[in-house]
Amino acid sequence: MDYLKMCSQGFEENTMALLDSSGIKDSQDIHDDRIAFLEAVRSISLDCNSNRPPSWNMYDATFKMLRDSKSLELVMASFQLLTELNKKFPRTYMVTTVQPDIFVNSEAWSPFVLGTDSIHVEGQDRKSTSDLLDPLGFACLVEAIAQDVSSVNSVLGIEPLQKMLLFQYVVEVLETDIRPRQALYKESLNWILIRESMLNMLLGSRKIHHKSLMKNCMAIMLRRCCHQVLEEDCKMSTDEFNVPLAAALAETQRRTFGAMKKFLTLVMGLDFVRKEADSLGATSRNDGSRSSALEIILDELTYNIHDLSPFLMAFSVPKWKLEIILQYLSKYCIKASVRTRRANVPNEITVDYILTNFSTPANSKAIGKKISSGILQILLAHLFQACLLTRQDSNSYDSPKKIGGTLAEISEKFIFTIQNLRKTEEGMEMMPFVREALFTATLLAGKMEKDDMQI
Repeated sequence: MDYLKMCSQGFEENTMALLDSSGIKDSQDIHDDRIAFLEAVRSISLDCNSNRPPSWNMYDATFKMLRDSKSLELVMASFQLLTELNKKFPRTYMVTTVQPDIFVNSEAWSPFVLGTDSIHVEGQDRKSTSDLLDPLGFACLVEAIAQDVSSVNSVLGIEPLQKMLLFQYVVEVLETDIRPRQALYKESLNWILIRESMLNMLLGSRKIHHKSLMKNCMAIMLRRCCHQVLEEDCKMSTDEFNVPLAAALAETQRRTFGAMKKFLTLVMGLDFVRKEADSLGATSRNDGSRSSALEIILDELTYNIHDLSPFLMAFSVPKWKLEIILQYLSKYCIKASVRTRRANVPNEITVDYILTNFSTPANSKAIGKKISSGILQILLAHLFQACLLTRQDSNSYDSPKKIGGTLAEISEKFIFTIQNLRKTEEGMEMMPFVREALFTATLLAGKMEKDDMQI
């Protein structure tokens, strides 16, 4: 064992020596040494049969390249290496002994500094964490990306690319940590599993202004169209350096929107579990309190109604899209006087219940006084679309409860809802997206009715 340890330390020293640029003046030589370093780390940890992860120093140096390098090749190579290492050497994973459990390697390297983490390295008492992300650093990263994507000029550079790749990577780390915890929580309802997750510690930090973080997340989702500008810039550019950079930026921004959608999904899932744990009396004062992501999103879409359609188009996760729309419409569909009579309001607001509120032209007209017909069309069409997608999602265990009826019933009620809306407002122009949803509902209702007749 001592011999193996000595060999490992010798390899690390030789590999880390590649990063020693003292006495080297040629920037190309420095660049080549860094590429050689990344290849060496990949060779020992990924390309061989070895199950030994890189040392802390190797991880740290690779992460520093992602954050600080001015070379497109180095930034992309370090990002790819870190992503693959996270897949092969997760910090948290399921183990099967007598019964399923999770193992957390608390000594493993992580891009985060959370809570009271102590960082130890062989031969040292404590390692500098200046390049790692604390909760405030993460919030600042999201804010910086939101600012970059809102300005076309600021996006065209290596630094915005680094920020977006960094965000993609840390979201992968957060997901890798919380997924096995969620799987075990479903069986045990042990809140401590989720309480100790990176995501919960990150969002629970007092350094973060949670509402501002969620607003910046929404701002990024609302700028999905920006990557088209970058693609156009890539086509028009004649500069040999700008062409690959612009192409990388366009693809990276597209993937960043996907990472943001994943992050919001993880946060909403965490909020749901937290609410459930609170109802079971499993939480405590130490868990703190914060508004859920769903509540913040609903508030923002209520006060900035022009963002409603773009956000629903961008945020296409069926389960949570359905929940957002149900909660949004419930504010207008359930009268204040009815809210106090609990027998008339279902415990969970369902798609069937919402559509029933539009069962007559009179009801539709009353709701139309609170919210415009154009917005109602958008919401109802997205509601129907999310309903269909949720039914197809095998992982959505609570979809029948949220829908509240058969596909044929929902399709028919959606058709009647749109018809009643048109009766309340003469000359109402139907949007193309609504027409598509109505066409699909008509086909489904007809098919179901035909199938019932054959039975």
